[in-house]
Amino acid sequence: MKRIMKTRSLMLVLALLVLATGNALSQTAGNPVTDLLLSAWSPRNYTEVPVTDQQIDMIVQCGIKAPSSRNGQPWYFTVLKNEAVMKEIISNITPGNVIIIISGKVSQSGTTPDFDCGLATQNMFVAATSMDLGARIYGGPIAAARERQEALGIPEGYTPVMMLRVGNIEKSTDAVSGASPRKSKEELVNYVR
Repeated sequence: MKRIMKTRSLMLVLALLVLATGNALSQTAGNPVTDLLLSAWSPRNYTEVPVTDQQIDMIVQCGIKAPSSRNGQPWYFTVLKNEAVMKEIISNITPGNVIIIISGKVSQSGTTPDFDCGLATQNMFVAATSMDLGARIYGGPIAAARERQEALGIPEGYTPVMMLRVGNIEKSTDAVSGASPRKSKEELVNYVR
């Protein structure tokens, strides 16, 4: 009951903050969600300050709430906190970081719900960023997780699809000085009228 009340109170506060800005339905800068998305980046400069269990729980809850095809929720999350195991997967891991492996349920045809797992990963990335944590999405090193699937406790019938690294970051570095440049909108979008 306390958790429900706390969740409702938090939702009410967030709604009031959004409404107070006058941008509840806006798609322009000044909306807290679009501002977060437009300022997010994937840092490399992590500190050794550990991510808390409460932060991890919130991040995972946001992954669970991601949309999925036919609401199948075909994912399974493995949270790694063991530094030695993490170093076997990502060699430059910083103590205090966590890795969340997002595994997808393998269908009878042998396919995995990669897109749905990507949505869950993005939800968790945004959640971590909103908590002033650094988050970085990995696809390449996933092969190392697949090799250790049984040891990592990933259930049979699932295969690792994505990974999310989460950690505290140096507050002195920002997206302007620490992120790779992005392509311009003109390079990536055309409008057909």
